[in-house]
Amino acid sequence: MNARQDANFQSYGYAADRPTVRPVRSLSNFSDSLMCMDRLFRESGMPTVLITSKQLPDYSGRVAVATKEMVVTALSQMSRVSSAFRFVDYEVDIARQDTVQNLTTILLNNNQIQLQRPALYVSGAVSFVDQNVLRNTMDVGTSASRLETGYSRTRNATVIGLEMHLGDFRSRTIIPGLDSANEVIIGNGGQGLDLAGRIGSYGVQFSMGRDYAQGSGPAMRTLVELGMIELVGKWARLPYWQCLTLDQTHPEFQRQLRDWYDEGNASVQYNLVRRSLISQGYLSESTPGYEAQSPEWREVLARYQADNGLVVTGVVDFTTYERALRNFVTLGPDGKLSRVGWNTKSDAPVAVAASVPGGGYGGTPAERSISLRIENIMLERTAFESGEQIFMSATVSRASYLACYMGSANGTVIRLLPNSINTSGWVSAAQSVRIPDWMSPNPGFVMDAGAPGKEGVACFATDSNVRERLPEAMRGKPFTPIAGMASLQDVNLAYQQALGNGQYTGEAKFWQVEPRRAPAAAAAPAAQAQR
Repeated sequence: MNARQDANFQSYGYAADRPTVRPVRSLSNFSDSLMCMDRLFRESGMPTVLITSKQLPDYSGRVAVATKEMVVTALSQMSRVSSAFRFVDYEVDIARQDTVQNLTTILLNNNQIQLQRPALYVSGAVSFVDQNVLRNTMDVGTSASRLETGYSRTRNATVIGLEMHLGDFRSRTIIPGLDSANEVIIGNGGQGLDLAGRIGSYGVQFSMGRDYAQGSGPAMRTLVELGMIELVGKWARLPYWQCLTLDQTHPEFQRQLRDWYDEGNASVQYNLVRRSLISQGYLSESTPGYEAQSPEWREVLARYQADNGLVVTGVVDFTTYERALRNFVTLGPDGKLSRVGWNTKSDAPVAVAASVPGGGYGGTPAERSISLRIENIMLERTAFESGEQIFMSATVSRASYLACYMGSANGTVIRLLPNSINTSGWVSAAQSVRIPDWMSPNPGFVMDAGAPGKEGVACFATDSNVRERLPEAMRGKPFTPIAGMASLQDVNLAYQQALGNGQYTGEAKFWQVEPRRAPAAAAAPAAQAQR
């Protein structure tokens, strides 16, 4: 054969080498449980905790997965809003060190970088992998002068166990009671059919097989996420079991939704997802129905996918369908999953839940909300002394352009965000923004209580950057008084006049500034000794 004659054939390799299935976000049965834990941490007001992890080895050599990275991902997903955990990434194993690690070591040796000591660390290992604990095989066949048949079937189950512990980094001791030992079963099976016969002097053969294998990767992710929920839930003394009893944790949840997805055609899937997006505020009831491939629909769907951590495709694939309808599935009295107010075989709309209103400051559309919170050690304080530093956080329910302003008791208003450090103003959904960023070595500004009186911070979220539509006085430099603005209500009125009601979301948080207390009197001098 001459390779040069195959040039045209080989040129198709560029296209054939590409995957044909869109990538999807790695979701497990406990993805919603991780978000639930994030909300629990925020509601409890737990401060940020530094944590790290040891390598979680597999001594059996049968589960070759990056278990430690799964731990990092689980901690990150439990900290999106609450900022509950920050992972200290430092590797001492030379075989696993990379460019970042080498640079870190050089800077540490030159005293140009300082690592913060974590408070906790995760320890554990894959404790066992018992293969083929159950195995079932069957073979049957027939034989005749002109026809032979054969059928075979096999099934087996493997058990994987994972042990995890939480330790105190200062003393390098495992904290008693903070352990997790869970097991999961993965199975595989197959069946085959063989036919062989003779027609005259010719022989004919036919073989067909079908197999399935449940991977160890998703199984390990399930064990890691379950273990981390148990560990940090016990450590924080929170009712973590509330996040493990969700209907979405049912082992058959995704398979059942896939069956319902396959039952309906593209039109039914589009209408169901559209009704779900209306219930969540991405579309209004009056919005005309877009074509499934129209740019308007793809933009709305892409925003929803980005807000929910999905791979942005702009099309209704299964992962989008599952995320949009997962809150309309419940566990029935018979222990089976059932749909709540929707059907996959018709265009019947999904039963929409009432939209959650926004923060209530200014023109607040129902489809988006802002959560403003004071993050000082004593959470949700209502009074500060003059000069005392204030820390806050803001979270938006949808990816938005966020602008925050501070109004002082002396009648001046300044813009905090965007600024020279955070220039864009874009904020991802369910991602806490610290005001100021006390975790950064260069936060850009500090926020101190000013003159005695009433102070506050107001944040405004919009779908796009509306800076050019605001009054010119509001487009100036940050941290400088805005001319003509004496209160945060003036800022709200400016947004309302420039954009109109329903085009922005506002939320404000106020506190009282009290005069600084006089320092405590020095202790009286000791009595003079008698002469």
